[in-house]
Amino acid sequence: MNLSPTLSRFVLHWGEMGTRWGVNRTVSQIHALLYIHGRPMHAEEIVDTLGVARSNVSNSLRELQSWKLARLVHLPGDRRDHFETSTDIWEMFRTIVREREQRELAPTMTVLRELLADTALSKEPAEVRLRLKATLEFLEILTAWSDEMLRLDVATLTKVLKLGARIKKLLGRESDAKT
Repeated sequence: MNLSPTLSRFVLHWGEMGTRWGVNRTVSQIHALLYIHGRPMHAEEIVDTLGVARSNVSNSLRELQSWKLARLVHLPGDRRDHFETSTDIWEMFRTIVREREQRELAPTMTVLRELLADTALSKEPAEVRLRLKATLEFLEILTAWSDEMLRLDVATLTKVLKLGARIKKLLGRESDAKT
């Protein structure tokens, strides 16, 4: 399948953005292709469309599945494995945030808790202990907030995000004193 110049540009850009987010370019391009195409695709179709090696596609699809961003589907009358991704941008966003929390923030919080519980920490300067504690508190607040936001329905979450800095008015001037 040939992509139009518009879709090709989107897929290539998503691949570039993926590298900035720490994701392999081909993984990101395949995700973009599945997303923008909006229907299940088999690996050979992905190979032909993107012009990448079959092994690269296989590895990238496994990576997308591990991130819960692609799922295996079977189509009637076709024995090949097909893959699809959500075409709901909010669902995709929620999945990415949850996976990043689980892969990046949760292990960091575990290590920080272990360090703070370790009696050897008492030998470190007070500033170090305070920084470790502040980092853990920040990550706990961030993940708790994120979890709450991800539980909101799309309409409510959209309103919250559109509030932006105007939320400060709802909180009053006391927020000025704390920053």
